[in-house]
Amino acid sequence: MAGIDILCAVRADQTQRYTDQLSLIKDFRVRVVNTPADTLRELDDNHHNTDVVVLDNGMPHAFDMIGSIRDKSPRVLIITVDEDADFALPGQADDISTDPFTNGDLGRRINRLLADRRLETLRADAMPPVRAFAKKLRNAVGELGKQEAAVSAVKELGYDYVAFYRVEKAEPLVITLKAQEGAVAVQAVAPKAAALTDIMGWVASNGQSKLAGMNDDITHPLVKRGRLGMVACVPVGTTNRYGVIAACRERPDSITMQDVLLIELIGAQLAAVISKE
Repeated sequence: MAGIDILCAVRADQTQRYTDQLSLIKDFRVRVVNTPADTLRELDDNHHNTDVVVLDNGMPHAFDMIGSIRDKSPRVLIITVDEDADFALPGQADDISTDPFTNGDLGRRINRLLADRRLETLRADAMPPVRAFAKKLRNAVGELGKQEAAVSAVKELGYDYVAFYRVEKAEPLVITLKAQEGAVAVQAVAPKAAALTDIMGWVASNGQSKLAGMNDDITHPLVKRGRLGMVACVPVGTTNRYGVIAACRERPDSITMQDVLLIELIGAQLAAVISKE
């Protein structure tokens, strides 16, 4: 993971505290300034990147500083710290911490905000294929046609084998193969029904996406046997679970969580249209 550049604008007597505490967190690169002028000067410095500004609410003109930071660096995330408050709302900032160094509160907030930002970026980057899939869905006939369109859309993202399993019954779980794409030889030996002991049954039961390889206890049967290298499986539907999409690649360790997010977007589109059938 790339380092996270954090600019702390805090009172002088807090400099060492913030430096010591935040520098302990993996991937955090911390710089500290003590005045509003130095804060804006650092943001102007082309030699330094800034991902997050941590702003001590006790700094002079702290509220006005938020507006100045927004004008100068609109993509920088701002977290204010107000240790005198038991509870506070972030206001113009992205978040607020009232107890920054208990249980790593400030560090967790920084990581969560950046994770949300990365997800926003991913969703924006994903819009062209998602829009293309939405068009295919509109033209697909019947529920099976829509399931096949979803499998095809995921396959086009660079997977070697993709399948959709439909939840026929929740208790006890009955989940059957409805659509698949990939090598004919792989399709011929793919399981026609899922079990609670494989990744398709696990995701259908738990409603959470999952990545797995050959050595994982819960994985795809063809990955377990070495026929494929890795699998990503995502649920289709939340309140009403319609099924799961399982996408496999031949090369191990070739699927990332960002890849999973793309499949989840396609799964969400499919669930939306199935719910209207």
